[in-house]
Amino acid sequence: MNQTHIAKAVLWMCGTLVSFSVMALSIRALSRTMNTFEILAARSAFGVLVFIGLAALQPQLRRQIRLREFRLHAMRNGVSFASQVGWVYSLTVLPLATVTALEFTAPAWAAALAVLFLRERITPARILTVMMGVIGVLIILRPGALPLEPGIFVMVAVAAGFAIGYIITKKLTGTETTFAILFWMNVMQFPLCLLGVDPTFLTRIDSAQLWPLLGVSIPGITAHLCMTNAFRAGDAQVVVPLDFLRLPLIAVLGWIFYAERADVLLFVGAAFIITGILVNLRSEARRSRVDTTLPSR
Repeated sequence: MNQTHIAKAVLWMCGTLVSFSVMALSIRALSRTMNTFEILAARSAFGVLVFIGLAALQPQLRRQIRLREFRLHAMRNGVSFASQVGWVYSLTVLPLATVTALEFTAPAWAAALAVLFLRERITPARILTVMMGVIGVLIILRPGALPLEPGIFVMVAVAAGFAIGYIITKKLTGTETTFAILFWMNVMQFPLCLLGVDPTFLTRIDSAQLWPLLGVSIPGITAHLCMTNAFRAGDAQVVVPLDFLRLPLIAVLGWIFYAERADVLLFVGAAFIITGILVNLRSEARRSRVDTTLPSR
């Protein structure tokens, strides 16, 4: 990875952080009147309309929709859908910061899977980033001090599912365009969403829910658009730990909008997380400078 790729990965992941944070707040607002499948169905329906519309208007985009990697798309979207159901459920029963913190066990899974399946090089800085991220999460959650709830175990499984999705996404970026990945995501997941939808739920939507619905639908596209392009720009072991930055952001939003706990330990944990990320980015930048100055043969 060179410095340009690192900068691009960071910028794309910033878009991912903002998108997922807006989605989390919108899901919490919609959960008062809609169930998990209905929320995901609204998001996927919007995505299907957008991507089918784009494909209809632009022939070059239609040519990108191929069946060559259909099996990988199916694996990615099946795991991703199950993980999203768990994530949405957890957002309705756990504090926003707790959900996000548990989500951050995913980089530990992703780092191991990236080495095994993508043959990425593992470095001391990358190991340190994951270790500091996990320590930060443990500081925030204080195992043994806080009661264990079913939603916590759901989120651990969700994190593992997200990690698998990250690795498959990185694999797909080698042969598939961003448009194709997002097209198949929405087209495949929409029918799955309908399995738990009450057909009358549309009649329960009022004007007050329009903004939260947009807050789920638009970021539902931009989050995956940004993340896919981040994976295209950088290694999974660099991109995934950047998502740790979402924790302090979502904790502050939870405190502002829902008066959720934001104590000192949360920010101590966040400091560990951010320090690990900065160490890794500095190491990657230094390594890219060394690689570019080595004489070619």
